[in-house]
Amino acid sequence: MADLQPTPGHTATGSIAFRQVGGIVQVTGTVRGLPPRTEHGFHIHALGDCGDDGMAAGGHFDPQSLRHGRFGDPGVHAGELPSLHADSTGTATFSIESRAISLGSGPTGVIGRALVVHRDRDDFRTQPAGDSGPRIACAVIEPR
Repeated sequence: MADLQPTPGHTATGSIAFRQVGGIVQVTGTVRGLPPRTEHGFHIHALGDCGDDGMAAGGHFDPQSLRHGRFGDPGVHAGELPSLHADSTGTATFSIESRAISLGSGPTGVIGRALVVHRDRDDFRTQPAGDSGPRIACAVIEPR
């Protein structure tokens, strides 16, 4: 689980669940408190620390030294997640499956890493992080 908390000056919160089924990790959740009808970069970051307005989480989780890009494209960071799309109430709900991460202790394991919502949309090409702006919510992924 990851319980997103807003960074100072922001209002985004949410609850994200991670569940491993074989070689697939299912990631589902809801993020609230986003500006209505906006798009936001959403990534797993390398470090499990949300201090310093989320900057202590480090860069994107990238155990294989790959490029930044769109979730699901071949050869991109393991920490890529689809962008969040807020509806008219500022709520984004999503459900995805990833083979790039795991809940184990191996190199693709995400337990203890940070989950970050960014203020802006991800352009999917600027390296190494997609130019998605400041971090507006952060959580450490923890077992429950």
